[in-house]
Amino acid sequence: MADSTTTHSSSLSTASSSSAFIQENPSLSRPPASQGQSQEEERESVMVSTAASMHRSGSRPQLDLSGAAIQGNFEERNPIILLPNQSDDISCMALDIGGSLIKLVYFSRHEDNPHKDKRKKYMKQRLEVPNGGRRSYPILGGRLHFVKFETRKLNECVDFIKCKQLHRGGEENAWNSGALQNENVVIKATGGGAYKFTDVFKEGLGVTLDKEDEMDCLVAGANFLLKAIRHEAFTHMEGHKEFVQIDHNDLFPYLLVNVGSGVSMIKVDGYGKFQRVSGTNVGGGTFWGLGRLLTKCKSFDEILELSQRGDNSAVDMLVGDIYGGMDYSKIGLSASTIASSFGKVISESKDLSEYRPEDISLSLLRMISYNIGQISYLNALRYGLNRIFFGGFFIRGHAYTMDTISFAVHFWSKGEAQAMFLRHEGFLGALGAFMSYDKHGLEDLMAHQFVERFPMGAPYVGGKIHGPPLGDLNEKISWMEKFVQRGTEILAPVPMAPPGTTGLGGFERPYSRGDTLRSDASAALNIGVLHLVPSLEVFPLLKDPKKYEPNTIDLADRSELEYWFTVLLEHLPDLVDKAVASEGGTDDAKRRGDAFARAFSAHLARLMEEPAAYGKLGLANLLELREECLREFQFSDAYITIKQRENEASLAVLHDLLMELDSMDEETRLLALIEGVLAANIFDWGSRACVDLYHKGTIIDIYRMSRKKMQRPWRVDDFDTFRERMLGSGDQKPLPHRRALLFVDNSGADVVLGMLPLARELLRRGTEVVLVANSLPALNDVTANELPDIVAEAAKHCDILRKAAEAGGLLVDAMVDCRDVSDDKFCSIPPLMVVENGCGSPCIDFRQVSSELATAAKDADLIILEGMGRALHTNFNAHFKFDALKLAMVKNQRLAEKLINGNIYDSVCRYEAAGSKRS
Repeated sequence: MADSTTTHSSSLSTASSSSAFIQENPSLSRPPASQGQSQEEERESVMVSTAASMHRSGSRPQLDLSGAAIQGNFEERNPIILLPNQSDDISCMALDIGGSLIKLVYFSRHEDNPHKDKRKKYMKQRLEVPNGGRRSYPILGGRLHFVKFETRKLNECVDFIKCKQLHRGGEENAWNSGALQNENVVIKATGGGAYKFTDVFKEGLGVTLDKEDEMDCLVAGANFLLKAIRHEAFTHMEGHKEFVQIDHNDLFPYLLVNVGSGVSMIKVDGYGKFQRVSGTNVGGGTFWGLGRLLTKCKSFDEILELSQRGDNSAVDMLVGDIYGGMDYSKIGLSASTIASSFGKVISESKDLSEYRPEDISLSLLRMISYNIGQISYLNALRYGLNRIFFGGFFIRGHAYTMDTISFAVHFWSKGEAQAMFLRHEGFLGALGAFMSYDKHGLEDLMAHQFVERFPMGAPYVGGKIHGPPLGDLNEKISWMEKFVQRGTEILAPVPMAPPGTTGLGGFERPYSRGDTLRSDASAALNIGVLHLVPSLEVFPLLKDPKKYEPNTIDLADRSELEYWFTVLLEHLPDLVDKAVASEGGTDDAKRRGDAFARAFSAHLARLMEEPAAYGKLGLANLLELREECLREFQFSDAYITIKQRENEASLAVLHDLLMELDSMDEETRLLALIEGVLAANIFDWGSRACVDLYHKGTIIDIYRMSRKKMQRPWRVDDFDTFRERMLGSGDQKPLPHRRALLFVDNSGADVVLGMLPLARELLRRGTEVVLVANSLPALNDVTANELPDIVAEAAKHCDILRKAAEAGGLLVDAMVDCRDVSDDKFCSIPPLMVVENGCGSPCIDFRQVSSELATAAKDADLIILEGMGRALHTNFNAHFKFDALKLAMVKNQRLAEKLINGNIYDSVCRYEAAGSKRS
């Protein structure tokens, strides 16, 4: 295949590409909008007709929902739905079976889907939240995982699939699916092995491999990644990795160079439009084959390891060898430029055994990489392409390889073209095969709907499983422990010789951070898991979404990176104790807690070696990584007991606090409310400084002590400006805000004694209030599922909160439609609502929020961000279209010094009015 010159252009009418092509080319394949039909209606009709045509395709498995029924207790949070008439299993995996490696992409559904209760339904109707996606076919929220196996160890792949029941839709569905007994399971596959090993998969798993065209899959996978993943593409020059943001409107045309055993060069002109324009039979197979002959190495990784200790000048003839150590400056060649790969051998009378395998392997790597780069550029030049993406088994994230290819492209193009690489480059074919299932509908997704999270390897599969067990518990945990062991192995250093010349234009051996060879064994740690959240949207109140950067702290500073890694590691033992206790302290919980600690430590060590291993790294990403890792090892809420205890203690004193506030005049009360928010923000289990305070008294004692510290002046103090906007000056009373979004932080005193009283004040002034909380637990942060119960308890102490909660649908049994109530005083209280933010981290990234929050924001003109995670670690420098108030106590000395030139326990009250210079 590598040296074929065939031309291929896939049909635009195929189900796997038609929807995406129409979306990218709205002027094609549809009639003009009828008179009076809006663009949205027109777009929806096109999507529906496209989806309908997809549904009619008889070549793909489809969902049969007839006879669907809930199994078990109807009060259960996430009851299982049986599909008794499903004739074909809907697979959640796809394979790319090559000559060297098997690449597996599999999908796991989110376990904690929002509960569609009466309150949430009421709130969605009130906010008029659109039905996400409006598709006539389902797209399930979940995760895409990426796993590799050596083809020669095919049985390991089969065992992995069987253990996790991937061919049955995954463990969570395998024993409850009506299709379990049906052996007619079809799995998408591509690559030569899809034909060669058909019988192995049939006999081992009882499945049929549905073969997809290899080139179709490569291009579809590349297009999807470049469209959907923010930090997918990067450049790599002299050891420096830099991520490239791709403009989706200017993606095509480009050259895709797939370097496997051979090399294919594909000109991609659009979705489903491509042509193989060239190729070479000198590729990864050549490197491996010659390497085995010349060095006696038994694996690809062994040859790469040797190359890291080699000096190619011992076997390569350089320009300096020909000109007595001089440059050939007239034509721009340095003395270290390779004149002839392996050319020095012909002038020496040495036996092959006298040449070092390290030098041979480096010369071989340079020869093949340099030629691939040169041939690729010449093809790009031929077709007028400035953008070249490289992928395939040969590259596999190896710094030397990428540096050599990048140098070749840069050298021959005189800097006008650049080589770019893809972080998921080895999975293009498998991902393209996965997308060929009509049921996924991935072609229609926008970039923000796929969110990269952090790779944990094979997820833990022990614990609660519905139906018969899938095997011994020790067998299940072994997959988790295998990942942790693999994470430890890749950190073992590989000895490095002194730097040698590369023979490419005069620069020395490509710079590589650390001395570790990251071979294919590290694949589970190198590639992020892609979370599919169809309801995520860009926050509509960002002033300039293109310039928005959530992270305040830049971890590119090595000392900054080391400091925060130390903080996270010091907090780790306490976090493990809390996580294990939240699960009842069982032996299983202790085992998972130990595995979590080792896995998280392995991730931190990996990132210390190469901070860009998982994409652009900020402090928010580190905190998110910790929460993802906890969830991966089945710790759903490590602080649940602590949160419940602190909520109860805070609610017990709320009534007295509200009475104290009501006794104040308006101006004094507003100041006391802001002081109260800052004082209550001290209750943060994510801060070591604050955890130490918890042993010094009760919650109310600590709160009162903190209130005394919170008196003005604050380190960042915009209160006077905020007060003037709220209360006006003189006789001029400003109109209240229409709707305020309050981004709450911690459970307990923080939300009960800090944010709820502030929300109550805004309600009293006639402002609708939306409390915005996490979708998933993170440390002791309050979640959107927990808030309604907290508000219900608080409402027992306050008529304003009670009536607002009723109007906002938080008190389900007392929900009232104002049209049916004659009491005007009752209807004068605006609603108090709760929405989830779409994340499970102490921080928030406004490039991806829930559809509920995006809808609620459209009528909002005041944003209040509270807490270090949301207002300092992220969004301290974020600008919004409307008024924004950022409130936080700084609970870290280094952050205080760096951010506000202050000290620990200093406070921030930063107000940015709409249209101000700061915003």
